[in-house]
Amino acid sequence: MGRPDQSPGNAEAGKAEQVDAEAARADDAALGRRGPPLRDRIDPADKIVAAILVAIEYAIVASLLLVSAVVIFRTVVNFVTSLGAFPRSIIPAVDGILVVIILLDIVHTVFQHLRDAAFQVRPFLVIGILAGVRDILSASANLTLDTNLSSHSFNQTLVALGVGVGLVLALLLGLFILSRTDSADDDR
Repeated sequence: MGRPDQSPGNAEAGKAEQVDAEAARADDAALGRRGPPLRDRIDPADKIVAAILVAIEYAIVASLLLVSAVVIFRTVVNFVTSLGAFPRSIIPAVDGILVVIILLDIVHTVFQHLRDAAFQVRPFLVIGILAGVRDILSASANLTLDTNLSSHSFNQTLVALGVGVGLVLALLLGLFILSRTDSADDDR
């Protein structure tokens, strides 16, 4: 059993570490590396920096979740308190919900990055599409509900609507191209 202070669980963990170290040495030998395994050569400062970056990413996630909770709470409170102006209260309610969806997509993307340690483009395209749809809905609601628009405001709203549609189409094209390249990579 080894040392008297070593429990069976600790002995198993020690054996697992020894097997891992032997496997790392075998991998390094197969690749022609000499010396200690690569995982043992990582600078302690690099480990500290990596831990700080992960902590910052988790703080960002917590902040985004907090902001999402506040936005959804305020959206519900504002919607419930302004039920008398029903058509007008729908626009900010939908807008708030779409903002929360965008924030949660960002949170999901950050978590995905933490798990895979890879940068994913697809979630950012989807977030951009959602933001563009949000702008389109807002502009079209302003055109529909605002009966006293000046010609300047009307033109600005039409330009915002056109830019939103163009943005969504461009991002959809990017998403289509990305999906085609992903399927081509899978075929290889």
